[in-house]
Amino acid sequence: MHKAVDVNVDAMIDDLRTLVEIESPSGDLDALRASAQAVGSLIESRLGGRASLVESEAGPHVRWAAGGDPRVLILGHHDTVFPLGTLDRRPFTVEGGRATGPGVFDMLGGLVQAIHGLAALEDRSGVEILVTADEEVGSHSSRALIEERALACGAVLVFEGAADGGAVKTGRKGCGTFHVSIAGRASHAGLEPEAGVNALIEAAHQVLAITALARPDVGTTVTPTVASAGTTSNVVPAAATVTVDVRVESADEAERIEAAFAALTPHLEGAKLVVRGAVSRPPMPESASVELFAIAQRLLPGLEGTAVGGGSDGNFTAALGVPTLDGLGAVGGGAHADHEYLVIDAMAERANLAAGLVHAIQRAA
Repeated sequence: MHKAVDVNVDAMIDDLRTLVEIESPSGDLDALRASAQAVGSLIESRLGGRASLVESEAGPHVRWAAGGDPRVLILGHHDTVFPLGTLDRRPFTVEGGRATGPGVFDMLGGLVQAIHGLAALEDRSGVEILVTADEEVGSHSSRALIEERALACGAVLVFEGAADGGAVKTGRKGCGTFHVSIAGRASHAGLEPEAGVNALIEAAHQVLAITALARPDVGTTVTPTVASAGTTSNVVPAAATVTVDVRVESADEAERIEAAFAALTPHLEGAKLVVRGAVSRPPMPESASVELFAIAQRLLPGLEGTAVGGGSDGNFTAALGVPTLDGLGAVGGGAHADHEYLVIDAMAERANLAAGLVHAIQRAA
């Protein structure tokens, strides 16, 4: 059994403050470059070696390797959902056993815990770290690199925030976004409404048809989330758009949903539809986490695991058949919200869990 390692919680808090105070909203390339440099510097200062910045159109990803045959990939992201200026309104604060501030839980706290856990290990051979710049916006630029390194390493530990109560995430739904664009024909709403093709009415038909695609009995949710139509109150709308969030638990359901969106047809004569989108994150089956979760439970008796609806980069690695365990990061809550927080008392335990998992994977290789 792996022995507990010594970690310095005060040092972890200092490092977390450093990362949080460099804001890193997805898509802001200047901010993400500063963030990537800070993450790289932290890795180098705690683990030695050289962290490289992997350039992409979405911003720099950070990669570090200890050397030796690749055995385990530590996976995370440094982009956050909060716009620049959030820190002024909600600065990094430590109070009442909690750290608060933009990104503490999702997922800068997890990065810090993973790095400090690794730093306490004498042997870090075979360990790789990949911290991407675009997870919050779909991982389009990083997916190929994530999959390449996951296959090379053969095991993936994802340091997204923990589920409720500190549970790790043993499964995730596949996620997708669809956009339905509707073209109608404008006319005067008072003088000759019959001369138009009302895109808003067509959108209403489509929303009802799309909502009916859901199958909660098998975990499939289909949720229209954003819609727009029209220009002024006396014009029959010539255009409308509907955005839809989709979550699925199986590849079969992903295929069914994609086919159903492709088959959507107009209800109104003269209306036209353009449908874009896909289930871009495949489901993370619980089978992918069985082996690693068993190790984690031996290291931390009483640790629970749960399947969740949200997606992460662990979806990509698990779908390849690479053993993947997610939710190993911060214990806390409020992801993407103003009340986001991290529980300080859990930081050392989670850093130890990271170290123990890496040590076990090294021994098994």
